[in-house]
Amino acid sequence: MSKNFVLIILGLLFYSFIFEPLYAEDSLYIPDIETYMQIGSAGSPYISPDGRTVYFTTWLTGVTQLYRVDREGGWPFQLTFFKDGIDFYSLSPNCDLAIVGVSIGGSEQSQLYLLESRTGSTTQLTNVEGAKFGSPEWSPDGSAIAFRSNEVNGRDFYVYVMDIESKERELLIDKEGYHYVGDWSTCGRYIIIYHFISNTNNNLYLLDMSDKKLTLLTPHKGDVVYNYAYFTPDGKSIYMLTNKKHERMRLANLDIATKKIDFVIEKDCDWDIEELNHSRNGRFLAWIANEEGYGHMKLYDLKVREYLSVPPLNGIVNEPTFSDNGIVCFSFSSPSKTTDVWLWDWHDKKLNKVTHSTYAGVDTTTFVEPKLIRYKTFDGLDIPAFLYLPSDYKGGEIPFIINAHGGPEGQFRPGFIRHFQYLIRHGYGLMAPNIRGSRGYGKHYMELDNYKKRLDSVRDIEYAARWLINSGYTDSTMLAIKGGSYGGYMTLAALTSFPTLFAAGIDEVGIANFVTFLENTKPYRRAIREAEYGPLTDKKFLTEISPLTHAENIKAPLLIIHGANDPRVPVSEARQIAEVIKNKGGIVDTLIFPDEGHGIGKLSNRLIVYRRMVDFFDKYVKK
Repeated sequence: MSKNFVLIILGLLFYSFIFEPLYAEDSLYIPDIETYMQIGSAGSPYISPDGRTVYFTTWLTGVTQLYRVDREGGWPFQLTFFKDGIDFYSLSPNCDLAIVGVSIGGSEQSQLYLLESRTGSTTQLTNVEGAKFGSPEWSPDGSAIAFRSNEVNGRDFYVYVMDIESKERELLIDKEGYHYVGDWSTCGRYIIIYHFISNTNNNLYLLDMSDKKLTLLTPHKGDVVYNYAYFTPDGKSIYMLTNKKHERMRLANLDIATKKIDFVIEKDCDWDIEELNHSRNGRFLAWIANEEGYGHMKLYDLKVREYLSVPPLNGIVNEPTFSDNGIVCFSFSSPSKTTDVWLWDWHDKKLNKVTHSTYAGVDTTTFVEPKLIRYKTFDGLDIPAFLYLPSDYKGGEIPFIINAHGGPEGQFRPGFIRHFQYLIRHGYGLMAPNIRGSRGYGKHYMELDNYKKRLDSVRDIEYAARWLINSGYTDSTMLAIKGGSYGGYMTLAALTSFPTLFAAGIDEVGIANFVTFLENTKPYRRAIREAEYGPLTDKKFLTEISPLTHAENIKAPLLIIHGANDPRVPVSEARQIAEVIKNKGGIVDTLIFPDEGHGIGKLSNRLIVYRRMVDFFDKYVKK
């Protein structure tokens, strides 16, 4: 076989993944789950200052890699070729260089590489076994990066600066704690540093590069979040998102000299603002309003204090970035559209789709949109949930799956979910509740499951199941539950707490024993997690809320999926509960991948997972 022929075949495969499907679905043929799982996507977009080049990531090769493409179209150029893909990337101010984070086998122990964005050539910058590097931020002249690393003790993230030419680095911050590097001021003197106490409480510090002095900018009491902080061009203030003195995350401006916080926009205050970005000249702002789980972009001109027109898209917009002339690059998905990269020129209201991910021949007209419903739980609280029903549903009981999201401060969002659409087309209904503790519904709602209130959120799952049954959608012999990470814990907790309600369950990278979880999770995560679940010193309580303690109650068949390299929820969580269930004569199957971490990232492994998931549900839930 000639080399040219091989290149042609590879080219056609790339084109089918990113740009167009190679074939249309035959009306008599419904593709299998493996086909659905190969529906493409493209995300993490970034547009160059001159607006000519768009950068994005996709898992065309089976793992996430970085690409660039001309704004007007053309053939994408693959920039990275790492075996396990990349974890993140950060482009220099003129986009000639990038920092990429690379880890092995899902370990999340990212090392930093320097990438030349024209050729894709790379140079490794860090190589410390067991250490995690991240949050690289470029100096305004592109000569250096600031970043964080836990290489000293595996627990605390210190902050460093590295000269790109010499590769020499200097320690900037060696204080205990969980630090992120934020924005670097235009003058080059100051850097914003995030210090996280928990996922719902953090501070901003100002690092003065001239004397390495660190100044607290956000003194406060109680849980407050400060996020997406950016310097104004003059360096005198910071735009950011915060829920200080408010129930919702709102757009604010912090005066650096006085530390006074003023809220900028009064409109859109009924929803959390979850992302913020600014144009390089500081004139334009883009943010995402989380409206009932959907992500709607807002654009604002700070000079004239007016809103700008936004694209006519209804779904989830993410990661907006600006070119110098104000063109916005972003990712977009919806329940019926996979994630792709788009451009919006608000000057003439022109919307262009940059990437055209393949649908692998699946008929897109068969994709179902969910209905947003609310059900009352045990204490009268309204719980929002997305309800998916087959397009031909005419009433009556059908097999149903409750999907429990991770977090616990996560939120189910109605984006494009491949296996949802497959299951729906094969007669399943799905319900995705945002139980108490979920983000997107205000500070109070997110705090309702903290520490001693943990089992209240489990009861919200019970009432979701009972709502489905009482509404006539299903019965307990056709009802399953699944979830990943904290959703995996929810799955196990539901099966142990309400064993007669469910016919089956799937736990992916879930917590089985809060004591061993906190003891064995990576040291840099422990304090953050204790703030949510409770301290290790309260082992009695942690043991009581652990599914492992009540594993004998599990009557339903259980499938457990985990990655052996998981740094967040160690694989021992999966192994210990599987062993107990087996010893007690229960039905349990395990899928443990030696080359995965917290979730299944590689396409080859995802094909195995979802094939097994479908077979499992068909066997134990579908009648």
